Amino acid sequence: MTSKTTRLLFSAALLVSAVTVRAGTINVLNMPPGETSLQLVTVGDPGNVADPDTGYGAVGYVYQMGEYDVTIGQYTAFLNAVAATDTYGLYNTGMALRPVGSFYTLGIARSGSSGSYTYSVAGSYSQTANCPIYDISWGSACRFVNWLSNGQPTGAENANTTETGTYTLSGATSNLALMQVTRNPGSTWVLPNVNEWYKASYYVGGGTNAGYWTYPTQSNTPPSNVLSATGTNNANYSGVNTGPPNYGATDYTNFLTPVGAFAASPSAYGTYDMGGNVWQWNETNYFNNARGLRGGSFADDVSTLLSGFEDNIGPIAYDPNVGFRVAYVPEPSSLALLLAGVVALGIWRLRRNAWGS
Repeated sequence: MTSKTTRLLFSAALLVSAVTVRAGTINVLNMPPGETSLQLVTVGDPGNVADPDTGYGAVGYVYQMGEYDVTIGQYTAFLNAVAATDTYGLYNTGMALRPVGSFYTLGIARSGSSGSYTYSVAGSYSQTANCPIYDISWGSACRFVNWLSNGQPTGAENANTTETGTYTLSGATSNLALMQVTRNPGSTWVLPNVNEWYKASYYVGGGTNAGYWTYPTQSNTPPSNVLSATGTNNANYSGVNTGPPNYGATDYTNFLTPVGAFAASPSAYGTYDMGGNVWQWNETNYFNNARGLRGGSFADDVSTLLSGFEDNIGPIAYDPNVGFRVAYVPEPSSLALLLAGVVALGIWRLRRNAWGS
């Protein structure tokens, strides 16, 4: 079977999953006008070799990666769906507007009291909803993924919404408990592991031994940090401080940039902001006490965008420089069913041709 057919089958399986969102729920796959929806792009070339310099990047299957980081608008929709009583700390006060320092123009406001909390996009920046969510713990990112895997329901933080699905969390909030969590077999919506994230960022594509870029902007030379929709090698990171107006930052007023703002600087597979803006959680366990981070942030220098640079922190940590993106991996049983259908269709067409009809 051709790789094109495999990609079509996978896209069909994803479509089936996407349309099973329960009626009446908040759907981050289809955000309101003016807000970026949760979109995915295909990462092909299954069975590619790992990067010989780092050992990362080999993935044996076609999968989908979030085109963008999860946004403030999308995360606000998630909070309104499940966090009227925020049992597991999905909202962190660091997400609120800060009177001084970073993020005084964008954030999430919480109103009301426990049991009737509501959440809204806050700040003076017109693109706040489309900037990446920040101050996210690894556990909160996993709960967002579980919510997707459960069909984006509305209800309390429990087994039907955030606590089971891709990850069996069951109330886990400590570093020790969260370090025991693994991806459940047959899961589709996931927090990417380091190889899935790395391939989507750095692999050249077009074959199984195509090589790797040094930076996730399809470049072996450092990107510029000038905000540009047309520059082909640009990212949001902290450059050399040259004084006002930006003091070395891409955007000294808002710090974060809207997802996809560097429109001509995607990875080879079409993902944006894999380098800079916010660090991105991955699933990988480091030393049994930390989870992986990749990609650097608006506050870090260009070296953190290198393919060889990785970091990790504890899964309960909240950091204003840290966000995440999601991925979608084909469920083996669903893919097998679709493949069987295609084989049957192929046999029917062969017979039809043989009959001359």
